[in-house]
Amino acid sequence: MPYMEQSPDPAAQNIEAVARLEEKSRATRSIGVCVSDAITTLAGNEWSVSLHAVWFATWLIVNTGWTPLPKFDPFPFSLLTSIVSLEAIFLTLFVLASQNRLTHEADKRAHLDLQVNLLAEQEMTVVLRMLQELCDRFELTETTHSEEFKALRKRTDVKNLADRLDATLGPALGGAAPAACEE
Repeated sequence: MPYMEQSPDPAAQNIEAVARLEEKSRATRSIGVCVSDAITTLAGNEWSVSLHAVWFATWLIVNTGWTPLPKFDPFPFSLLTSIVSLEAIFLTLFVLASQNRLTHEADKRAHLDLQVNLLAEQEMTVVLRMLQELCDRFELTETTHSEEFKALRKRTDVKNLADRLDATLGPALGGAAPAACEE
């Protein structure tokens, strides 16, 4: 199959591909996930802090007798405590649900990134082998006969590389890697 240029701007192709992935991810969200994300977004805005400050201040002013309005939750403000506790529980659940979704999406992106990196490494190994063939043909062998070049043109053993990384980083991160968790 001959090489065919798809677009004069590879960056534009990449941006479009990322936009399609993001759109697909947004389009497949359930109603519950959309509601959870919306609540998390609303609760995380600056105006939400201001609204809560005004709400608590008004509640305290009314229920400490500083206004002519009747007290409906006298000190120690049991109703306010219950409402705030329930709000905190539900907000925590919504934030956790959103965070779990974001973590899942980040994991999918990391897997995609790993696949692209592995493909790029495999392609580069082939390019190095082709380069060696050209250099050998034209007797340009100084670089291609170096130990560094020979090491780079070998196919990378991903498992071996991961094991070496774990062995090196394991002690630096406080010991051996933890046992796999069952999901």
